[in-house]
Amino acid sequence: MSSEKNSNQTAVPASNFIRAIIEKDLGQHKYAEKKWAGSPGDAQHQQAGQVDSAKIRTRFPPEPNGYLHIGHAKSIFLNFGLARDFDGVCHLRFDDTNPEKESQEYVDSISDNVKWLGFDWQNGHESNLYFASNYFDFMYRAAESLIENGFAYVDEQSADEMRVNRGTLTEAGKDSPFRNRSAAENLARFREMRDGKHADGSMVLRAKIDMASPNINMRDPAIYRVRRAHHHNTGDKWCIYPMYTFAHPIEDALERITHSICTLEFEDQRPFYDWLLERLADAGLLAHPLPKQYEFARLNLTYVVLSKRKLIQLVEEKHVSGWDDPRLPTLAGARRRGYTPAGFKLFTDRIGVSKADSWIEYTILEDCMREVLNMDAERRIAVLDPIKLVIDNYPEGQSEDCFAPNHPLKPELEKRTIQLSNTLWIEREDFMEEPSKGFFRLTPGGMVRLRYGYVVKCTGCEKDANGNVTVVHCEYLPDTKSGTPGSDSVKVKGNIHWVSAAHAYECEIRLYDRLFKEANPGSGDRDFLDDINANSVQIITAQLEQSLQDAKPEDSFQFERHGYFVADKKDSVAGKPVFNRTVTLRDAWQK
Repeated sequence: MSSEKNSNQTAVPASNFIRAIIEKDLGQHKYAEKKWAGSPGDAQHQQAGQVDSAKIRTRFPPEPNGYLHIGHAKSIFLNFGLARDFDGVCHLRFDDTNPEKESQEYVDSISDNVKWLGFDWQNGHESNLYFASNYFDFMYRAAESLIENGFAYVDEQSADEMRVNRGTLTEAGKDSPFRNRSAAENLARFREMRDGKHADGSMVLRAKIDMASPNINMRDPAIYRVRRAHHHNTGDKWCIYPMYTFAHPIEDALERITHSICTLEFEDQRPFYDWLLERLADAGLLAHPLPKQYEFARLNLTYVVLSKRKLIQLVEEKHVSGWDDPRLPTLAGARRRGYTPAGFKLFTDRIGVSKADSWIEYTILEDCMREVLNMDAERRIAVLDPIKLVIDNYPEGQSEDCFAPNHPLKPELEKRTIQLSNTLWIEREDFMEEPSKGFFRLTPGGMVRLRYGYVVKCTGCEKDANGNVTVVHCEYLPDTKSGTPGSDSVKVKGNIHWVSAAHAYECEIRLYDRLFKEANPGSGDRDFLDDINANSVQIITAQLEQSLQDAKPEDSFQFERHGYFVADKKDSVAGKPVFNRTVTLRDAWQK
């Protein structure tokens, strides 16, 4: 179910092939009689329930072995969004069937990310938060049922022997010498596996299908393995664990999922998904109608790596500061950078859902963030490369109010007060002693307007021993203040921003850029680490208007002329925020 953040959306969602499938299924009343007992369970449990009030059930099933990334945002919006739009329910299910790499840290992070994007898993008083490991008892029962009905056997070949005998894309596989054991022998052997009587890796339980199948995934796939490992949820109860391809369809069926939506790499697994569920339903363990799997193209984004292995390498080798480094494509990192749920929603809507793999330009994501922040972020003034401007004819020690709109597109937000005094901070690039052609900012003898203030005329500058400009001098024209009748009496081409030196907030700013300098990091024979952008972050000390000192973590602003910035979620403290650049005002990477 979606949270209040998404309940106000009235735009008609763009159609796609998955929506078309759901509309057809509902039109044919395919799930009209499906029962739901209020919790996951086998056929007997569900048949005792009522007709399901949820017209469809989808699920977002992350494995809690890492942090979610931008690609997961697409899946979250798709699964939770479809449930919302079709009066259904989306489950958050932790696919924690692999005990070696899973932890509570990842469970907590994933839950937080889903909520941050605007969704939850409540349906009235019913919580649809589930853990696959809670189904281990049923999975074991299902495995015994397959054995008893001649659809599974214990194989004691070595891993290398199984690999060789599996065959190739052009050659059929060879039957295991253990394939034709009796059901009783297999059942006894499987129970010995369960009871810890065999070493890790010494044997597996395999589905008995067809070693000559053109789909290699149907050549007697492994469905259980011996693995002594402590599990974060079930502890040391089990020393055998189900394989993902066996566990996942069972999880969907127990939860009464109608549309199991996954990425294209699982397309070849769909025949086994259907084979397994049909046999367990025939055995009376699972209730009809059974879930159906549908695949869509995963997100391929330029200038990032989404491989979990590569992300782990970046973190563990300290190429970044952690999983929430704002340069990483993790949702935790994106949040610290100032990317917003609304921006991700616009992005997922814009790229759509298809069956064809394609590469999405990172500029599309950045443009979506700009679009959203342009409407949502209030404006403030920041001088990132400060140099002093002294107004020689303005009384020292005096200051006055100037007024700046909080948002030019939202007059209802009114204006804020900024102080002007005789010493200001301006951008170093706004002064040029010997101006180039087309330069309309401060230059000796030239005039510009101080944005929201007066027109000033440059009278010169001071330099240090190395010839570097340290102070710029000017005089102001008293009758030209913005917002007064005389503001148009003097016409100037240049307009510069500034903050009063006496009132400014000196602040650490992190100028983040793309982590990689190449669109496809590591393509060809390159090590992806060789493509890291050495200038992906620059830390500076800037001068900001005084009001920004009160910014709270995750408050976002447009710093006029510079881009969008957010008060860092992690390092900002009361009265001393640190700002991260979210995105520049326009794309700086266009060739």
